[in-house]
Amino acid sequence: MNLLHDIPLSALQLYLTAPYPCSYLPDQLARSQVATPSFLITTPVYSDMVRRGFRRSGTFTYRPRCDTCRACVPVRVEVAPFAPSRAQRRAAKRHQGLEASLHALKDSEEHFALYQRYQIARHRDDGMESDSHEQYRNFLLHSHVDSMLVEFRENGMLRMVSIIDILEDGLSSVYTFYDPDVAQASFGTYNILWQVELCRKLELDYLYLGYWIRESAKMAYKANFRPLQGLIQGDWQTLSIPDAPKNSD
Repeated sequence: MNLLHDIPLSALQLYLTAPYPCSYLPDQLARSQVATPSFLITTPVYSDMVRRGFRRSGTFTYRPRCDTCRACVPVRVEVAPFAPSRAQRRAAKRHQGLEASLHALKDSEEHFALYQRYQIARHRDDGMESDSHEQYRNFLLHSHVDSMLVEFRENGMLRMVSIIDILEDGLSSVYTFYDPDVAQASFGTYNILWQVELCRKLELDYLYLGYWIRESAKMAYKANFRPLQGLIQGDWQTLSIPDAPKNSD
């Protein structure tokens, strides 16, 4: 058990989980450092914690603390200097007909049905394709911080849902799921571009994208949004990353 410094962070306790199978690297065991009690993790506290490499899943706030692996790198897009690549501009044009609407976190059978279709199509081997409605709610609809849900519709049809946290210095992209059956879609790319623009409208400096793992194909798309900063040994610094696969979306 350790303590984060400074009030109110000093009131939080950090616990190390037992090892569990890594979701991203085969044959690896992962461990997480979990912050409790969750009700003390308000938006100002969580903003500071995200800058220290934490992330949340529902009301569960954690950061990787594996015994022998340091592959998980917290990353964030620098909003001011960011300029979309040619491929990203094409994705923006392809989906310019999407209409976004902002909402408080809310439960919806329509959202859950899209979530199930997305998990079955994109993450069949991760175990999430069998998530119950209650697991879905715990994962995405429970929050002690400033969060919002964004619906993206095309001609009235729900195409994508994104959960976003509003921090003191940026937005944190919590999770996004979308229609897996639309041919030649680039919903994931479009969503990040949309969130970057929302940061600009709100005059926020960063878009936090969670963790990037160089060896994980699932994480490859994050390297396409540059300049990208990574938290390395406690300091945020611009990463030098080879071009990621163009079909990572």
